[in-house]
Order: sequence, then structure tokens, then C-alpha cells
Amino acid sequence: MNRLLTATAALALTAGMAAADGHAAYTLHILHINDLHSRIEPVSKYDGTCSAEDDAAGECFGGVARIKTFIDGKRAELEGENVIVLDAGDQFQGSLMYTTYKGDVEAEMMNAIGFDAMAVGNHEFDDGPEQLAEFVDEVDVPLVSGNLDLSQSNLLNGKIEDHLVLEVGGEKIGIVSALAADTVETSSPGPNVIFQDEIDALQADIDALTDMGVTKIIALNHVGLPMDRRIAEGTTGLDAIVGGHSHTKFSNTEDGAEAYPTEVNGVQIVQAYAYSKYVGHLTLAFDGEGNVVDASGDTTLLDASVTPDEGIAARVAELAGPIEELKARVIGEATDAIEGDRSVCRAMECAMGNLVADAMLDRVADQGVTIAIQNGGGLRASIDAGEITMGEVLTVLPFQNTLATFSASGQDMIDALENGVGQIEDGAGRFPQVAGMTFAFDAAAEPGSRISDVMVGGAPIDPAATYQVVTNNYVRNGGDGYGMFADAADAYDFGPGLEVVVADFIADLGGSYTPYTDGRITAK
Repeated sequence: MNRLLTATAALALTAGMAAADGHAAYTLHILHINDLHSRIEPVSKYDGTCSAEDDAAGECFGGVARIKTFIDGKRAELEGENVIVLDAGDQFQGSLMYTTYKGDVEAEMMNAIGFDAMAVGNHEFDDGPEQLAEFVDEVDVPLVSGNLDLSQSNLLNGKIEDHLVLEVGGEKIGIVSALAADTVETSSPGPNVIFQDEIDALQADIDALTDMGVTKIIALNHVGLPMDRRIAEGTTGLDAIVGGHSHTKFSNTEDGAEAYPTEVNGVQIVQAYAYSKYVGHLTLAFDGEGNVVDASGDTTLLDASVTPDEGIAARVAELAGPIEELKARVIGEATDAIEGDRSVCRAMECAMGNLVADAMLDRVADQGVTIAIQNGGGLRASIDAGEITMGEVLTVLPFQNTLATFSASGQDMIDALENGVGQIEDGAGRFPQVAGMTFAFDAAAEPGSRISDVMVGGAPIDPAATYQVVTNNYVRNGGDGYGMFADAADAYDFGPGLEVVVADFIADLGGSYTPYTDGRITAK
């Protein structure tokens, strides 16, 4: 028995974990990931797909072959203990593996690793409920999401559970789940998937499990850390929350990370960053009545010290073959790293946002377009200095969005910017990266009154004037809360793919790109 378990056993004796009815103390080990985002292959320090050469040099992280090695190793280490393996959602979208195979690879790898439950993430709806339904049929893992009313969906009704009961070591472990209610804005669930309030739905499922005699209940959520905190405060009967969506780093050894676990209102909250880089291991010790008397653990960085599983690595290489030529095509060179991290691009001007917005505006400037706006959440990775490959561009822009142009009033643009900074404290993907305009914002002000000093082409914006605007088709159709664009005049959503626009822009510059920020967005 390792030291962690020995310490837990000692605490069990001092805390009197055995209840009066004679039930023995119970320890549960939860291994968990979240927000894999199709990082089937190893990733670089910038979260993009890592080259085979860099992987061989020990400079890569994660990938499903390392996840397989780590989880198999933990299962062996904890043989005879109570272990469950959970995924808090967003297997879909983020690399050419998803672009090419549309969830088939993710399902195959989940089956090979062996998960006990998976939450539905918002990106599981990126290709509509049809693609999610196919995934559910392929994967040998129950999917759970308790705040979805699927009764009107002939595709998903009966395929996703409101809650689950896992039998582990002779005890019942209840699993409840919530998906962020704004998925209607951040993805494409369609009109027949109805979202209910996260806290209300979770409490109803907790109560249902409690009525069944289940005393150990875990929420496997895809709502982000701020909402997980509110859920911990607003519900009763939860023991722990295994979360996702906000890509939050929890660690007891890395600077700037959340403590693992973080306790809120007696509920233990954990998350394991994203992109296959980390696996979390939460150990919960329960007394005989199902009360948590000790919680411990940490995340583990899957660096080069974790040897990839040979069988999985070989299968990944086989799957990568047909797309390797496209990924390897060099489209230019970056003189410095192009910052695209979500913590930056969802909060302030970022170099990747400038690149993408500049590229969009350059593509349609001859059409009289003067403003470009790109949601920060559509930027999914950084690019390091040196050669830029098409694979890297596709990792940054994996959603197959197309260029969209339309007409909008100055007031619509002001409203759009207010929407963009309206949830900055939550790290929402709607944050606006722009070109052709500048603005300031005050994050401390009330949402809806944060924007000031909006300039277009060096002149103050005129709320009554009409401007020609370019964005991506997702934002133009109202995604990420940009409903003011949904019925825009002169809308055309079928331009070239955004990744092609960016690749062509770099090529037109002679193939060399120097990343920059210039103060087009300022915080007060």
C-alpha cells in the first residue's frame, strides 16, 4: 500500500470512519481527464500537435498513448482498490484527427483506454446532434448530462443518461452531470435539444439518487470552474465535482494553479487542464454513512517520462498517415511565437487574434469591408517560432468556419463588443479580437456598460452609420451570444475556410510573419 493510502487509513482510524451500523470505511480513486479536444497525437508546449521529431527528442506531452500508459499503470498500482475513470467532456474538435474522422478515432481511443463515464461537452454538438448520436453508438462508455431535455430529439432521446450508478467495490457511486446552458450559443445542438438550469437539474438528479439510497455522489460537469463553484454553493448532497470546459489547471506543485482539490461548501472540486497534457487522480475517503472525511490527490503532467503505449501509438500513427502530408506542408515562418492561449485571447488583445482578424480583413478589404471581428474562443492554440505548417494553422482554427461578410450599424457593433466582454470574468470564448477598429473596456463595470472609446478607421464609431463587417460564419449566425448579427443585412456566410484565409495571408506576406500587438484593445 502506498503512502497516500496509508495516510488515508490512519485518518480513517482517528476519524472513526466506520459507522455504527458496521459498514467499513471506503476509499474511492477517481482518475480523470477533460477537454481532450481531439489531441489524439502528442502536443507541444503550446498545445498544438507535436512533430514526431520533437516527440523523439522528449519535447512533447500527452496524446492518448500516454493517457493509456498512465491509466493502466494506476490501475495496476491500485489493484484491489476502488477505481473509476472519468472524462468531463469535449472529446470533439481541435485537430485534424477530428476534422478527418469526425469522432470515430475519439470513440476508438476511449474504448481502448476504458472509461467508466463521460460528460457531454459543448463541442460534442459542433457537427450537430447527428454526429453526437453516431459517437454514442460507437463508444462503449455511458454518456451523462442531466440538464438536457432530449425528449424532442429523435436522434438523442434515450442515448444519454440523466444520471448513472456505478457499482464499485460493492458500493454504489452516483454520477450526475450538467452541460453549460449557453451551449446553444457556443455550439450547434439544434432546436430539439432543450437546456435546463444547471443547478436545478443537478439537484433533482442528486435527490433521485439519494432516494435510491446512494450516499456517494460525484458531479461530472462540463460548465467551467466559476459555475462549478456556484453549483457547489447551490446544491446539497454532492461529494465532489470533476469538471471541464474552462481548461483550468489544478496542481499542488505548479505556480498559479488552483489547489487540488479545491473545497467549496464541503464539495471537492477538481479539473485537469486540457489537451491530454494531464491526468488527475482524486482520492476520496468516506465514512460508513457516505460522508467525505479526507480528500487528496493531484494532477500528473504526461511528459516524456511517460512512455506511450506501443499498441495505441502504432494505431495513432496508422490513422495519421492519410493526413500527414497535409499537416506537414510548410506555409510560412514565424519570427517569434504567436500567442494564442485561451487565457490571453479570451481576456485581452492577443497576437493570434490580430493575425486572424488582420487576415480576414485583408481578404475582403477590396469589398469595402472595414471591420473584422473574431471570437477568442475560436482560437485554439499558439504557434511556436520557426516554420508554420498547415497542420499548426488547422490546430489553431479547427472548426472549419468560413469567412462571412455582412452589414451592421455602428450600434450593432457597440452591442457586439459589449457582448464580447460581457463574460470576461468567466473566460468566455466570445471575447472579441478585432481589426480595423479599436476599443477600450472596463471589466469592473456592469456587463452591458463596459465598452468605451470605439474607433473605426481612426474616427469615433457612428452608432447610426452602416459598416461592412467580416467575421466567421459561426459568429455571424449568432454564435457566442452575437445574436445582433443573426439577421444582418447583406449576409454572405460561404467564403473560403478561415484556415485557408490565414495561410494565404501569411504566404502573401512572403511567407514570413512577425507576431505583434498594437494596443487596438485596451483595458481600463
